[in-house]
Amino acid sequence: MQERLIAVATRLFAEKGYEATSVQEIVAAAGVTKGAMYHYYGSKDELLYEIYHRLIDMQTRRLEEIADGPGTVEERVRAAAVDVLNTSFANLEDLTVFFRSTHLLSPERRAAVRAERRRYHERFRALVEEGQADGTFRAGTPADIVVNFFFGTVHQIGAWYRPGGRLKAEEISEHYVGLFLDGLLAGRASA
Repeated sequence: MQERLIAVATRLFAEKGYEATSVQEIVAAAGVTKGAMYHYYGSKDELLYEIYHRLIDMQTRRLEEIADGPGTVEERVRAAAVDVLNTSFANLEDLTVFFRSTHLLSPERRAAVRAERRRYHERFRALVEEGQADGTFRAGTPADIVVNFFFGTVHQIGAWYRPGGRLKAEEISEHYVGLFLDGLLAGRASA
Protein backbone atom coordinates (compact mmCIF):
# COMPACT_ATOMS: atom_id res chain seq x y z
CA MET A 1 0.00 0.00 0.00
CA GLN A 2 2.88 2.40 0.76
CA GLU A 3 4.37 1.84 -2.70
CA ARG A 4 0.98 2.36 -4.32
CA LEU A 5 0.47 5.64 -2.44
CA ILE A 6 3.94 6.87 -3.43
CA ALA A 7 3.47 5.84 -7.07
CA VAL A 8 0.10 7.59 -7.30
CA ALA A 9 1.32 10.71 -5.49
CA THR A 10 4.37 10.88 -7.75
CA ARG A 11 2.27 10.60 -10.90
CA LEU A 12 -0.26 13.19 -9.73
CA PHE A 13 2.39 15.63 -8.47
CA ALA A 14 4.26 15.32 -11.78
CA GLU A 15 1.08 15.80 -13.85
CA LYS A 16 -0.75 18.46 -11.83
CA GLY A 17 1.81 19.84 -9.44
CA TYR A 18 2.11 19.34 -5.70
CA GLU A 19 -0.04 22.33 -4.74
CA ALA A 20 -2.83 21.45 -7.16
CA THR A 21 -3.10 17.85 -5.94
CA SER A 22 -5.30 17.14 -2.93
CA VAL A 23 -4.96 14.32 -0.46
CA GLN A 24 -8.45 13.21 -1.52
CA GLU A 25 -7.28 12.84 -5.13
CA ILE A 26 -4.30 10.77 -4.01
CA VAL A 27 -6.32 8.36 -1.88
CA ALA A 28 -9.06 8.05 -4.52
CA ALA A 29 -6.53 7.24 -7.25
CA ALA A 30 -4.74 4.78 -4.95
CA GLY A 31 -8.02 3.15 -3.92
CA VAL A 32 -7.43 3.62 -0.20
CA THR A 33 -8.96 5.67 2.58
CA LYS A 34 -7.45 8.81 4.08
CA GLY A 35 -6.99 6.85 7.29
CA ALA A 36 -4.90 4.28 5.46
CA MET A 37 -2.76 7.00 3.91
CA TYR A 38 -2.27 8.76 7.23
CA HIS A 39 -1.29 5.44 8.78
CA TYR A 40 1.81 5.45 6.52
CA TYR A 41 2.32 9.15 5.81
CA GLY A 42 1.41 11.87 8.27
CA SER A 43 0.94 14.53 5.61
CA LYS A 44 1.17 15.40 1.94
CA ASP A 45 4.52 17.02 2.82
CA GLU A 46 5.76 13.65 4.06
CA LEU A 47 4.75 12.05 0.74
CA LEU A 48 6.69 14.72 -1.15
CA TYR A 49 9.76 14.13 1.00
CA GLU A 50 9.51 10.37 0.56
CA ILE A 51 9.42 10.73 -3.25
CA TYR A 52 12.76 12.47 -3.22
CA HIS A 53 14.29 10.50 -0.35
CA ARG A 54 13.77 7.12 -1.98
CA LEU A 55 15.44 8.30 -5.20
CA ILE A 56 18.47 9.93 -3.56
CA ASP A 57 18.82 7.06 -1.10
CA MET A 58 18.92 4.51 -3.94
CA GLN A 59 21.33 6.65 -5.97
CA THR A 60 23.59 7.17 -2.95
CA ARG A 61 23.78 3.44 -2.21
CA ARG A 62 24.66 2.77 -5.85
CA LEU A 63 27.28 5.54 -5.90
CA GLU A 64 28.95 4.16 -2.78
CA GLU A 65 29.15 0.69 -4.34
CA ILE A 66 30.67 2.11 -7.52
CA ALA A 67 33.05 4.49 -5.75
CA ASP A 68 34.31 1.79 -3.38
CA GLY A 69 34.39 -0.87 -6.10
CA PRO A 70 37.08 -2.03 -8.47
CA GLY A 71 38.41 -0.15 -11.45
CA THR A 72 40.39 2.94 -12.26
CA VAL A 73 39.11 6.29 -11.09
CA GLU A 74 38.09 7.07 -14.68
CA GLU A 75 36.07 3.84 -14.87
CA ARG A 76 34.41 4.51 -11.52
CA VAL A 77 33.54 8.13 -12.38
CA ARG A 78 32.16 6.97 -15.74
CA ALA A 79 30.08 4.27 -14.04
CA ALA A 80 28.82 6.70 -11.38
CA ALA A 81 27.91 9.34 -13.97
CA VAL A 82 26.10 6.82 -16.19
CA ASP A 83 24.29 5.43 -13.16
CA VAL A 84 22.97 8.78 -11.91
CA LEU A 85 21.79 9.63 -15.41
CA ASN A 86 20.15 6.27 -16.04
CA THR A 87 18.43 6.21 -12.64
CA SER A 88 17.25 9.77 -13.21
CA PHE A 89 15.77 8.85 -16.60
CA ALA A 90 14.18 5.74 -15.07
CA ASN A 91 12.63 7.84 -12.30
CA LEU A 92 11.77 10.90 -14.36
CA GLU A 93 8.52 11.67 -12.54
CA ASP A 94 10.32 11.59 -9.18
CA LEU A 95 13.00 13.93 -10.53
CA THR A 96 10.41 16.28 -12.00
CA VAL A 97 8.42 16.42 -8.77
CA PHE A 98 11.55 17.10 -6.76
CA PHE A 99 12.80 20.01 -8.82
CA ARG A 100 9.37 21.58 -9.15
CA SER A 101 8.33 21.20 -5.54
CA THR A 102 11.30 21.05 -3.16
CA HIS A 103 10.71 24.64 -2.12
CA LEU A 104 7.27 23.59 -0.84
CA LEU A 105 8.66 21.17 1.76
CA SER A 106 8.64 22.12 5.41
CA PRO A 107 11.90 23.81 6.48
CA GLU A 108 13.00 20.68 8.37
CA ARG A 109 12.42 18.37 5.43
CA ARG A 110 13.98 20.84 3.01
CA ALA A 111 17.10 20.83 5.22
CA ALA A 112 17.10 17.02 5.26
CA VAL A 113 16.84 16.93 1.45
CA ARG A 114 19.73 19.37 1.10
CA ALA A 115 21.84 17.28 3.47
CA GLU A 116 21.14 14.08 1.51
CA ARG A 117 21.93 15.77 -1.76
CA ARG A 118 25.12 17.30 -0.32
CA ARG A 119 26.31 13.85 0.87
CA TYR A 120 25.79 12.47 -2.63
CA HIS A 121 27.63 15.38 -4.28
CA GLU A 122 30.48 15.19 -1.75
CA ARG A 123 31.01 11.49 -2.50
CA PHE A 124 30.96 12.16 -6.24
CA ARG A 125 33.35 15.10 -5.72
CA ALA A 126 35.73 12.84 -3.78
CA LEU A 127 35.99 10.63 -6.87
CA VAL A 128 36.78 13.65 -9.04
CA GLU A 129 39.39 14.81 -6.52
CA GLU A 130 40.93 11.34 -6.51
CA GLY A 131 41.33 11.55 -10.28
CA GLN A 132 42.74 15.06 -10.06
CA ALA A 133 45.25 13.97 -7.41
CA ASP A 134 46.56 11.04 -9.45
CA GLY A 135 46.73 13.02 -12.70
CA THR A 136 43.86 11.24 -14.49
CA PHE A 137 41.72 14.38 -14.49
CA ARG A 138 42.93 17.89 -15.10
CA ALA A 139 43.27 19.79 -11.88
CA GLY A 140 42.83 23.35 -13.17
CA THR A 141 39.11 23.40 -12.43
CA PRO A 142 38.04 23.01 -8.78
CA ALA A 143 36.21 19.74 -8.14
CA ASP A 144 33.19 21.66 -6.80
CA ILE A 145 32.81 23.41 -10.17
CA VAL A 146 33.14 20.09 -12.00
CA VAL A 147 30.44 18.47 -9.86
CA ASN A 148 28.09 21.46 -10.03
CA PHE A 149 28.51 21.62 -13.82
CA PHE A 150 27.71 17.94 -14.26
CA PHE A 151 24.76 17.86 -11.89
CA GLY A 152 23.37 21.06 -13.35
CA THR A 153 22.88 19.13 -16.59
CA VAL A 154 21.49 16.08 -14.81
CA HIS A 155 18.96 18.18 -12.91
CA GLN A 156 17.58 19.66 -16.15
CA ILE A 157 16.63 16.30 -17.67
CA GLY A 158 13.02 16.58 -16.50
CA ALA A 159 12.65 19.92 -18.29
CA TRP A 160 13.29 18.56 -21.77
CA TYR A 161 13.44 14.75 -21.97
CA ARG A 162 10.41 12.86 -23.24
CA PRO A 163 10.38 9.06 -23.43
CA GLY A 164 9.97 7.69 -26.93
CA GLY A 165 12.16 10.30 -28.58
CA ARG A 166 14.81 9.72 -31.23
CA LEU A 167 17.46 8.68 -28.70
CA LYS A 168 17.02 6.17 -25.91
CA ALA A 169 17.80 7.34 -22.38
CA GLU A 170 20.91 5.13 -22.24
CA GLU A 171 22.24 6.74 -25.43
CA ILE A 172 21.70 10.22 -24.01
CA SER A 173 23.51 9.13 -20.83
CA GLU A 174 26.50 7.99 -22.87
CA HIS A 175 26.60 11.31 -24.77
CA TYR A 176 26.40 13.31 -21.52
CA VAL A 177 29.13 11.25 -19.88
CA GLY A 178 31.33 11.43 -22.97
CA LEU A 179 31.11 15.22 -22.99
CA PHE A 180 31.71 15.35 -19.25
CA LEU A 181 34.78 13.10 -19.28
CA ASP A 182 36.24 14.70 -22.42
CA GLY A 183 36.34 17.97 -20.52
CA LEU A 184 37.73 16.37 -17.39
CA LEU A 185 40.44 14.00 -18.62
CA ALA A 186 43.98 15.32 -18.41
CA GLY A 187 45.59 15.90 -21.78
CA ARG A 188 42.30 15.82 -23.75
CA ALA A 189 41.15 19.36 -23.14
CA SER A 190 42.78 22.69 -22.63
CA ALA A 191 42.85 23.95 -19.06
